Amino acid sequence: MREEAMGSADEAAGLARAECLRLMSTAAVGRIVFTEQALPAVAPVGFVVDGEDVVIPVPPGSRLLAAIRGAIVAFQADDLDAAGRSGWSVTVVGRARVVRDPGESAREALRPWTAGTGAEFILVSCRRVTGQRVGAVLVGDRETAA
Repeated sequence: MREEAMGSADEAAGLARAECLRLMSTAAVGRIVFTEQALPAVAPVGFVVDGEDVVIPVPPGSRLLAAIRGAIVAFQADDLDAAGRSGWSVTVVGRARVVRDPGESAREALRPWTAGTGAEFILVSCRRVTGQRVGAVLVGDRETAA
């Protein structure tokens, strides 16, 4: 029952959960939003979507590792075309945890971000997922505002 309620809330925000995760998986860079010394902080990061998790590589000893352990964080990715005034934006909210090995597929996908660094990984569970298209979108034969 809980997941059904979350699914309908996600759809009411503009895009269905599955579409949000699919779109997010096409982006190479996103932003993690966390709290550092009781203040909001945002950091651009490379990432990969692995099932229902966002996997983010971080160098050992990173301030980000210390700040997010077990915390609820937000993660945002988008693809916006300023000239065309269109695109999409997806935000995930969930608990972050640190792991040394995110699994083979995530590790391979993130190899360009981690080569030679001995990276650790942050997994953000996709508990709440919202997304929207912005600008004009094609509906059938006509263009309409998103």
